[in-house]
Amino acid sequence: MIRFVTGTDTGVGKTVAAAVLGYLARSDGAAVRYVKPVQTGVPPDAPGDAGFVAAAAGIDAGEIFRFDEPLAPAIAAERAGVTIDFDSLAADVLSRETGCDQLLVEGAGGLLAPLAGNRSMADLVAALRAELVVVARSGLGTLNHTALTVEAAERRGLAVAGLVISGWPSRPGLAERTNLDRLRAIAPITAIIRRVRGLSVDENRSAALRQVLERGTALVTPPD
Repeated sequence: MIRFVTGTDTGVGKTVAAAVLGYLARSDGAAVRYVKPVQTGVPPDAPGDAGFVAAAAGIDAGEIFRFDEPLAPAIAAERAGVTIDFDSLAADVLSRETGCDQLLVEGAGGLLAPLAGNRSMADLVAALRAELVVVARSGLGTLNHTALTVEAAERRGLAVAGLVISGWPSRPGLAERTNLDRLRAIAPITAIIRRVRGLSVDENRSAALRQVLERGTALVTPPD
C-alpha cells in the first residue's frame, strides 16, 4: 500500500505527520518505508525530511532529488539545471514499495505544487495509485485551504483517506474548537497530532517527537 502525504500548504506539518504515521504503523507490526521524491530548501549536507523521519519513526527513509533553494520542485530543478523525468521518478518511487507493507511518500508543498514540467504532485499521486492523506492546520484559515485541497483531489479522482491535523495546541482557542466539525464534514479526521515543544524538522530536532511517540502521547483525542 502506498500512502501519499500532502498538505494544505507548505510548512503545515507534513513531515511530522509522516513520522507519526510511520511510527504507528511500525508499532502495529507493519514493514514501513518512507520516501521524499523531491526535497527542496535543504543544503546537501543536512539530514532533510528523510533524516528527520528516520530518526523520529525508526523506519527506513530516503529521498530521490534534492535542491537547496526553497522553491517548488519544478522551479528549483530548472534553476539547478536538472531535468526531472516524471515517469522515471514515479517508477523509482514505485520500486521502493517492494519488501514493505506500507510506503509513505511525502510531497513538497501542496497538492498542486509543480513537480516536473507541467506535472504536479497530484499527477504523481495518480501515477502511484496512492491513497491521499491531507495534513492540515487546526486554526484560522484551515477550512478554506482544506476544502480546496480535498476538492482538487476529488476532481482528479484521487482517493482521500482522511485528514491529519498537525500541531494541535495545548490550549485550543475558539477557532480550533469550532473548526473540527467543519473539517470532519470535508473528510474524515484520522489523527490529531499535538504540538510538541522543542521540535524542529529544519534543525533535525526529532528527539522530542520520538519521546512523545514512545510515551503514546503524540495524538490528541478530538473533543466532541
